[in-house]
Amino acid sequence: MIWVLGSYAILVTVLLGISVFFNYKFGRALIRMEDALETSLDKLDERYESISKVLEIPLFSDSHQIRQVVSDIKECQNSILYVANEIGRLEEIDDGEEENS
Repeated sequence: MIWVLGSYAILVTVLLGISVFFNYKFGRALIRMEDALETSLDKLDERYESISKVLEIPLFSDSHQIRQVVSDIKECQNSILYVANEIGRLEEIDDGEEENS
């Protein structure tokens, strides 16, 4: 009976060690991912401000190509804002709280 309990304790200890190893590994991966997301959000914020400044400049040409480029830049600006808001919203969702769409 003691051999069974001893072998069971050894098995549980080994499984605990494996679990701790993978928890540590995945935890570090999540921390690296969070750092990368924060860096990306900072860069997106800088680009958003830069694009906003460019879009405030009035146009002195009625060329269709120039208007199209400005329209494309506005769409890029909206895309940057959307991505930043989605990433920021994911950070705000607490454990167990459901996302309202």
